[in-house]
Amino acid sequence: MKNSVLHVRNLLLMLCVLAMTACGFHLRGTADLSFKTLYINKAAAPALTAELARSFKFNGVKVTGIAEQADLQLEIMGERYEKRILSLSGGGKVSEYTLLYHVTFRTRTASTDPWDAPQTIDQMRDYSYDNTLLLAKEGEEARLNNDMRSDAAREIIRRLSAQQHSKPSAAD
Repeated sequence: MKNSVLHVRNLLLMLCVLAMTACGFHLRGTADLSFKTLYINKAAAPALTAELARSFKFNGVKVTGIAEQADLQLEIMGERYEKRILSLSGGGKVSEYTLLYHVTFRTRTASTDPWDAPQTIDQMRDYSYDNTLLLAKEGEEARLNNDMRSDAAREIIRRLSAQQHSKPSAAD
């Protein structure tokens, strides 16, 4: 009895693994970035810059403090958090909020003088609000803001990866 249950469990596990690989699922790995050194202008968004530096280091890109030594320069032009009322209760009290996070950035390669056109990333999260759980909801709001910043950092890396692959090389 134990052996048959063990065999069925192993068979189900193998079927799940097979189904996941058949649909194209794979764990997120490193980004395929065409540059090896990067300079990040740190003035506008220090928390986002730190998140980006960690992510680029994980992806094998050296973040340098001198713009002239970098293959690519990244300027975070600005970031903005917003909090909007999404819905009110029957008594006129806030029951839901929408959090918005906007980041604007631009890039320039070492071989080009003008900056590329600015790009914007927008993130949005909704959460329910209860005045009696003030500390818990403040913590939830902070966590959601951190999640949006992390998602924006990953989106910047994805865009830089796609942008570098779509540009024609000098050899073409």
